[in-house]
Amino acid sequence: MPAHDDAADAGRDWLEAELLDSLDEEAELEFEDAILSQEIARIYKDRHPDQIDRRVYFRELIKLQAELIRLQSWVQHHKEKAVVIFEGRDSAGKGGAIKRITQRLNPRVARVVALPAPSDREKSQWYFQRYVPHLPAGGEIVLFDRSWYNRAGVERVMGFATDAQVEQFFNDVPEFERMLVRSGIKVVKYWFSITDEEQQMRFLMRIHDPMKQWKLSPMDLQSRVRWEQYTKAKEDMFARTNIPEAPWYIVEGNDKKRARLNCIAHLLSLFPYEDVPHEEITLPERVFNPNYERATLPRELYVPERY
Repeated sequence: MPAHDDAADAGRDWLEAELLDSLDEEAELEFEDAILSQEIARIYKDRHPDQIDRRVYFRELIKLQAELIRLQSWVQHHKEKAVVIFEGRDSAGKGGAIKRITQRLNPRVARVVALPAPSDREKSQWYFQRYVPHLPAGGEIVLFDRSWYNRAGVERVMGFATDAQVEQFFNDVPEFERMLVRSGIKVVKYWFSITDEEQQMRFLMRIHDPMKQWKLSPMDLQSRVRWEQYTKAKEDMFARTNIPEAPWYIVEGNDKKRARLNCIAHLLSLFPYEDVPHEEITLPERVFNPNYERATLPRELYVPERY
């Protein structure tokens, strides 16, 4: 067999191995039921009989992630700036969508911002001040896993902000976002929407799965009690902050996989990205120094090979 055929076969084997590794990586993210009770798993499956086929999901996800890489190159090349906001009820699937968007991107280009509760010092600042340092420079995409809209949601419902502060927020946020847009930042706002019953099921799954219990905070549990208050707050937020320069987009989230695919496809549709010039990459020749001898390192420096 000619040498070039051997090389081609080796290349195909390597690409196949890389694809399988990518699928394994996604499967790890999909690991939903480590110690999940079979009864809850059965109920969840019964309530989602029309879930998208797993093979279709993986195939479409990889296609979309390839397009995200093209978008990333375009953003870098043209020094574009983008802010993508992810909001929604607890357990609505924001984090899962963000993971799939950033999974194969350069973290120096596409970075995630998930701020903790404000400190006492931050509480005394202009409300938007702690978000400003995280805004993108040219060639960057910033994804906010919750954002300044905390004031319109959890802070308002839980009483962490006064009525006057909430009103001031609603007066300020449209102009704040218009300022961002005028400065050249693309502002995209997603709301992940799930039903009352779906949130209850997801909370039960987290309660019964030790690998996910950390996702449940006292605030999350209170969101179940105050479902209707959150609904009214959301409706008010849409009415007062859905501006032409930065409109809201609602992602139907009851089916997590469809929600991820729909969100990514929609995000890609908002940018006029195209292929950009790339320098051809060639692997340089390895330089060998005949006088170099590799030192033998002490065995204790190595991680034990338990697997």
